[in-house]
Amino acid sequence: MLICSEQEMRELGARLIDVCDSAGIITLQGNLGTGKTTLVRGALEARGITTGVRSPTYTLVEYYELDGLSVAHLDLYRLADPEELEYLGFRDYLQANTLILIEWPERAAGYLEHVGLQINLEFDNDCRQVSGQAYNDWGKRLINKLKLT
Repeated sequence: MLICSEQEMRELGARLIDVCDSAGIITLQGNLGTGKTTLVRGALEARGITTGVRSPTYTLVEYYELDGLSVAHLDLYRLADPEELEYLGFRDYLQANTLILIEWPERAAGYLEHVGLQINLEFDNDCRQVSGQAYNDWGKRLINKLKLT
């Protein structure tokens, strides 16, 4: 899927959260500036969070308690060691009503289990090429609904 504007990336985020029928883990992979946080911002805006949505680069985790499906947004860019994920209380977010969106998941290699969907964002001239890879049935349903191949 080709995304050529910030608005389109936000719309993809809105569609993503709309098709999430239950909690799970989604990783967002891409270089700096590919739109990972913009995608999350679009998802949260679709659920009524219109202010204060920022990249958790310095706080590492931002948690949004929503009706029905809460969102934990993690940015692992500053992780020095994958084991630090434990110190962040990652397991506390593994709840039946929490969607976990993780930027820079490669920084926690070996510590992330049960990832359902990986969304890849790559530069394509002035646009972004977005694709997905499913790791379970939940992830497969999301890819099909979003038409991410």
